Order: sequence, then C-alpha cells, then structure tokens
Amino acid sequence: MEVEPANKIIFIVGMAGAGKSIVSDELARHGFAFLRLGQITLDKVKKLGLALTEENERQIREGFRKEYGMGAFAILNIPKFDELLKRSNVVGDGLYSWSEYKILKEKYKEAMSVIAVYAPSELRYKRLSGRKLKKNDSKMRSRPFTVEEAKARDCAEIENIEKGGPIAMADFTIINTGTVDELKQNLARILDQTM
Repeated sequence: MEVEPANKIIFIVGMAGAGKSIVSDELARHGFAFLRLGQITLDKVKKLGLALTEENERQIREGFRKEYGMGAFAILNIPKFDELLKRSNVVGDGLYSWSEYKILKEKYKEAMSVIAVYAPSELRYKRLSGRKLKKNDSKMRSRPFTVEEAKARDCAEIENIEKGGPIAMADFTIINTGTVDELKQNLARILDQTM
C-alpha cells in the first residue's frame, strides 16, 4: 500500500496564455519545487533538431500519447514528482488531459490540489501574440504564438487531449483578467486555505 506524501503537490491547469507560468513561478517563490509536465515535449523537439513550432510540438505531444496513452505526461513525470516530494512541496505546471488528472489523483490522493487559471480567449490571444522570446528562456516557457497558432493549439488541446476535464474538476479557479498583482493575491488566498 502506497503512503501519501507528507508534502503537497499542486497542479496548474489552463489554456495557453491564461497565466499558468505566473502562478507556478509564484509558488516556486514560496518554496515549491517546480516541474513543468510538458517540458519533455520541448526537449524532444530540440533533440530532434526541429523548429519550435506549434505543429512540431503537437506532433511530439500526440506521439507521446500514442506511445503511452492519454496519461503519458503523468506517467513520464511521476518519478520526477516523487523525487521532488521527498524534499518539499511541488508545483506541476501544465496538467493537460483527463487521464493525467485521474492517474495523478489516484497516486497523490489528498496531497494533490489543482488550480485552474482562466482568462477569456481574446485576452489570451492578445497576451500570446504580444510575447517576446527571451534569450534566457531555455525552457521556452514564454514563447510567443500568433493568434492562428494559439487558436489551433486551443482546438488541439480541447479536441485531442481532453484538457477540459482537469479545468472543470479543479479544486480552485483563478479568473485572470486583471493585473499580475491581482493574480498573485488570488493565489495567496488559495494558499491560505490549502497550506
């Protein structure tokens, strides 16, 4: 019988441009170890020498899911989460599929919480198309998307990878239509309830 970890694990879910990275970074600032579930996609794109485009990323993401099933990113990242949980609370940035949610919930039970970060599509597309690629962003967390790329990504995530389920089942939802400071204040209220 598995024992629940003593530390907490919070997964962040939301569509591209909703503010997941800001929430994850703020949790890391509060001492949470950080792991981005989708980093394995970008790492493989780079390893294969492909351009970092939405089309190439989608092919890699969907390839992992064909090989490991819809819970691929949970399955591939659980050993990393387990290791991090031995030392501290953990934030998992970018929970995507319903299958991943179910696998992780079965594994981490009451130690797990999910925070959905929501912003309307028009606002998200404006944010994504206005991003500038940063030289020191080797993990490609803040890369820009055109409006067309963002819409294509939204459709692929909703239609192909069950992203609506984890958003609907989140323990907490932050509506991110204001300032970054307001987003951080909303997160602080959630942490007061859960920690």
